[in-house]
Amino acid sequence: MNLLIKNAKTLKSLLGRSGEESVTVNLVINDQKIAQISETEIKGDFDKVIDASGLFLSPGLVDPQVHFREPGMEYKEDIESGSKAAVKGGFTAVISMPNTAPTADNAEVVSKMWKRSQEVGLCKVYPTGAVTYGLKGDELTNFPELKAAGAVALTDDGKGVQRDEIFKEALARSKEVGLPVLDHSEDESLSAKGAIHLGAVSSKYGVKGIDSNSEAVHVERGCKFSEETGGHYHVLHVSTKRSLEAVRAAKKKGLRVTVEVSPHHLLLCDEDIPEREDGTLNANWKMNPPLRSKEDRLACQEALVEGVIDAIATDHAPHAPDEKAREIHEAPFGIIGLETAFPLIYTHFVKTNKLSLGQVIDLMSKKAGALFGIECGRLEVGAQADIALFDLNSEFEIQENFFASKSKNSPFIGEKLFGKTKMTIMEGRIVFES
Repeated sequence: MNLLIKNAKTLKSLLGRSGEESVTVNLVINDQKIAQISETEIKGDFDKVIDASGLFLSPGLVDPQVHFREPGMEYKEDIESGSKAAVKGGFTAVISMPNTAPTADNAEVVSKMWKRSQEVGLCKVYPTGAVTYGLKGDELTNFPELKAAGAVALTDDGKGVQRDEIFKEALARSKEVGLPVLDHSEDESLSAKGAIHLGAVSSKYGVKGIDSNSEAVHVERGCKFSEETGGHYHVLHVSTKRSLEAVRAAKKKGLRVTVEVSPHHLLLCDEDIPEREDGTLNANWKMNPPLRSKEDRLACQEALVEGVIDAIATDHAPHAPDEKAREIHEAPFGIIGLETAFPLIYTHFVKTNKLSLGQVIDLMSKKAGALFGIECGRLEVGAQADIALFDLNSEFEIQENFFASKSKNSPFIGEKLFGKTKMTIMEGRIVFES
């Protein structure tokens, strides 16, 4: 498609220029690429002309952590429905976790996941490969084969690797193949099959709690092993102050340690979990790691503002309504997040002047992609035409019928936000239009 986007606002920095000033641009897309960018009128014959007056032009967003459930759990989500959720949120690329059924611990499953995403063709769904067979933490998978099949990272996400010697060897071998190890940091001897954060709320409701140290001790372990092996250690969905202190120290040493944070750990804490009518806690606020204390939430916010955080990740984890209707100790962990991530961060961090718009876009595009060697995050001639248009000025309310995902398990239903996606373009094709 030969396409013209005219009168769109963007930032100089996103055009590869210095400065955070806003500019109005016209942009031409041709043959999947950005063919022309100009601050003056562009004339010509186009298949489609989009008047983006009043909208913000952004590179397509990248999510470092999603769960699309295919193969094996398509009743929760599949690659098609997950991709629809992604593009509705302005994402043109996501990194999909391997805790499927069967597990993505072999080349065949990884390759099928990548091919299926290409068939769907809505957004790029980059697969990861499991660190250990069956996510059991006992035997390392064949890293070179997983990489050759298309895996962009290695992870046992959904479970923490419990044996130190296995995890250290994983980091050493990951360096040889040039892939990061994404760590779901959880010492199960400390988390002890809890359901929510160990604190006043778990005590009040008689719910088994998850000690925050269960995350921190594994983050400290990962930083130590990264120093010893030179492997790229990436902390998934960080949630505690102690974990962030370990990451800060590792970064000061110049270690290959990176970290992501999710919107829910930035904006919610365990005290926010509401009661249902029957007096039990609402499982739509249950995820792993759990919503932590106010102190931990503040530490996550401070780390984001300080620049300690490398990327924002949704940890999009869909579940069927009947699963989340169970009592909180029986319900599965996880919430959806692709459609709400950018509006939440824009509303709570950009509009409150805690972060600039350019910083947020970088955290959700260029920097997120860089973790996996994905070039993205800039609107430049010759670049892949992966683009999102956002309405930053109109308030909207998140309602249950808002979601493109098969699942509706979000704690943010009822929130009034800014930053709704109006259009997403992937490889020059319009894949979502509001």
